[in-house]
Amino acid sequence: MVREHLTVQPTYPDERVADFSAWVRDYQRPLLGFAQLIAGDPQTGEDLLQTALARAYLKWSKIGAAGQDPVGYVRRIIVNENASLWRHAWKRRERSTATLPEPAPSDEGSIDLTWSAVQALPTRQRTAIALRFYADLTVAETATAMGCSPGSVKTHTSRGIAKLKQALREEGEA
Repeated sequence: MVREHLTVQPTYPDERVADFSAWVRDYQRPLLGFAQLIAGDPQTGEDLLQTALARAYLKWSKIGAAGQDPVGYVRRIIVNENASLWRHAWKRRERSTATLPEPAPSDEGSIDLTWSAVQALPTRQRTAIALRFYADLTVAETATAMGCSPGSVKTHTSRGIAKLKQALREEGEA
């Protein structure tokens, strides 16, 4: 009987895995917050970030070799994935029910109010506001991340802020 020795070699070098893992530890929280703002809800934001990190890992050596900013690269993936979710709503596996669950009472009313106002914004406005004020990008950087012109970024940002102010004002009067 002939015995063959099978040697399994890792597909990716340990250095790449360690480098990516260290980078994720450093940037996971800000990217998660960004993804949740873009998505409009925490669970979808977590899914967006997970997808973005998986895609970034596959291209990690190319990102470093090209001298690209990994944070910007991952943000761009998050924005694109969020747009894809809206384009392909059938991919979301939500089920309609006859009765809605009751929302849990919250001690932080103003945070819930602000969060619901942010969730009510259209996707492009929410994305522009998140990139400009949460990620602290310039108008030009935001335009590049969103794939539109700087004028569109300014329009989406100003309209989104106006809608947020209006919603908060209306809730304050109620």
